Parts: sequence; C-alpha cells; structure tokens
Amino acid sequence: MTGGDRTSRLALGALVLTLGAAATGCSGTDAEPIPQVTQPTDLPSQPTPSEPEADAGTETPSSSPGSPDGGSGLPEVADTLVEGLEVPWGVDFLPDGRAVVTERISGRVLSIGTDGAVTPLGTVPGAVPQGEAGLLGVAVSPDFATDRALYLYLTTGTDNRVVRAQLDGTRLERTTVVLDGIPAGFIHDGGRIAFGPDGHLYVTTGETGDPELAQDPQSLAGKILRITTDGRPAPGNPDPDSPVWSLGHRNVQGLAWDDEGRLWASEFGDSEWDELNLVEKGGNYGWPRVEGAGGDASYVDPQLVWPVDQASPSGLAFADGHLWMAGLRGQRLWRIAVSPGGEASKPRAFFTEDFGRLRTVAAAPDGLLWLTTSNRDGRGEPTPADDRILRVRP
Repeated sequence: MTGGDRTSRLALGALVLTLGAAATGCSGTDAEPIPQVTQPTDLPSQPTPSEPEADAGTETPSSSPGSPDGGSGLPEVADTLVEGLEVPWGVDFLPDGRAVVTERISGRVLSIGTDGAVTPLGTVPGAVPQGEAGLLGVAVSPDFATDRALYLYLTTGTDNRVVRAQLDGTRLERTTVVLDGIPAGFIHDGGRIAFGPDGHLYVTTGETGDPELAQDPQSLAGKILRITTDGRPAPGNPDPDSPVWSLGHRNVQGLAWDDEGRLWASEFGDSEWDELNLVEKGGNYGWPRVEGAGGDASYVDPQLVWPVDQASPSGLAFADGHLWMAGLRGQRLWRIAVSPGGEASKPRAFFTEDFGRLRTVAAAPDGLLWLTTSNRDGRGEPTPADDRILRVRP
C-alpha cells in the first residue's frame, strides 16, 4: 500500500481517541536544548524523579534483595564489547543471542556476537542521514526462525518509513516497504520500533519540529503507531482504520514492556521536562499543549519527569524488575523501579559522564544490558574508542 493510500484512508476514517497525556520531546530547533530554568516555578507541580545523591555511579551499594527499592546492588560494566562504531542506534537480538545493530549515519546493519565479532549484513538503500535522521530502529520478527525477517525504520529523502528485509545467512536481502508516508524532518524523527507481547509492531514517530502535528489525528507524526507485520492498522486500535495507538508525543525514542505487559515510553522534553510515560490505548500525551505534568484531565500526565540536562532520554529497556533509560545530554543510565501496580519510582542514575552520551539500552537474552554510546553523532566529544557497545550487569 502506498503512502498516499494510507493518507487517504486516514483522512476518510476520522480518528476518535478519548485520551489524556503529558507532553515531551526536544526543542524545536535543537534536540537537547539548554533548559530555560532548572526548577520552573510557573508550572504545575511535577513529579520529582531524582535526588542529588542518586546522581552517581561510583558510590557503594545501597540496596540489597531486601532493600526498599527492590534492587540487588549497583549495576556494573561487564566489558566493552565493541569499539569504533558510527552512531549505533537500533539494537535487537536474534534467537541465537547475536544482536542486530543499525548505524544511523552509515546506514549499515551489523551482526554482533557475544564474543564481540562484527559481521556487516548490508547497507539499507534510501536512508538519508541528516540532523537526527537516517537509519534508526530495528526489530527482529518474533517468527524469525521461520520468516527470517528484520524490520527497520529509516528516513528517506521524502519521508520516514518502516521496511522489511529477510536475512539470508549473513546477507540482508532487498527491502520491502511496510509503512511509509510518516513525516520526516531534520529533527524529531522518532525511530524506535519494537514488537509487543501481542505480536504487533509498535513504531514511534516525532513531530519533526512542527508541534501541531502531534495533536493532528490524521498525521502519523508525533505518535506511537501499532501495526501488523504487513503495515496495516493492528486489530484493537482506537480507530480500526488508523495505525495510531497514542498521540500528543514530541519525540519518543524508547519503548519497553514490563513483566505485566504494560508499555512504557521515554520522551524528549522541550526546554524543561523530559518524560517517562505509561502508554495507554488512545492516550493523548499533551504535546504541545503541555510539557511535563500539566494536571489537565484531557491529557495523560507522565509518571516521572527530569530536567532536560539530566536525561534527554533515548533507549529504554526492562530487566531485573526495573526500567533502564539511557540519557544523551544527561550522559547517564537511569534505573527506575516499577511496582506490581504499574507505578514508576525511585529513579537512580549510574555511570554519569563516564562514557559520554548514551543512546540505546537493550536487554539481552543472557540477562545483561547492551548500552550504546552516541558520541560521534555531532553533539558529543568522541574518544578514539567511540562509538562503543558496553555490556552491563543489572
């Protein structure tokens, strides 16, 4: 189906979403802006995500199996698995434990083994790297053993799109368009894709620097989409004729499901508050009407917020009973407790400024976290080792 067909279908089927939300993203001209104020006094009361003493990665362990936050101690870096990559962006795992990794600028797709062996699988045609755009997320088909399919999110010269390609041994076959016509921009392109427990593909899109698109139900920008593997709106969507699952997002770049199957999303704020949201079907997360917690029943408030210099969050993963959120401008890895009832609390920061900008965190089959740096993306200060993939024991 062409992008025009989808646009026509979206125009014909008015999206009716009864929702609520809080806004988030990065600034309209800069992905990680300088905050106007650290603690605004003219905004509604915000959740308090962190305390000064939590903002460190070298302190002695303060939690044990019986501690209030349910942790088992401090995370630690097991090893540096790979060095010398060029802005690794997407990470997902094959059934045999190898990872598939995308590089945003080069357009390469890599296979990386648990021994650090790197095998180039191919370059995705049509990916146009500029600003925050390029080759972004990757998701391995839940039926990979039989269909050998990888799903990729990329920016072309005209749009953002999701494509599918089969992996034939160590070679990526020709790509097929799954969903196109997603607005693209120099900034705020979203790009995280992941299969949910329901077997459907979730896709995050940014509002491309045009905030009003996030509230437009007929635009695919500023949304979380939920589609089938052939790109159609998934059964059970708020509007059966639309791929939109939630709206009012500024720029979501992290998705994760907890043990109860609840969907969480990390989102760039503008100038004041980055957000962690519990995503509801049909939820409106408020951007650009609200940034952070607005207390307006029309929108869903975030569970946690951060001043933008402490987070600028991208990747999100769930492991060891916690959410793990990677920070770009914040240059730290956040650990967040999740209660059985679905409440996020007790954020704690680790590795602050130890490795520079942290882009993606992914939970590997062996229980380790894979953590990518993003110091060669034009906003960091790369070392000769960058960009790297670290393995972390949670």
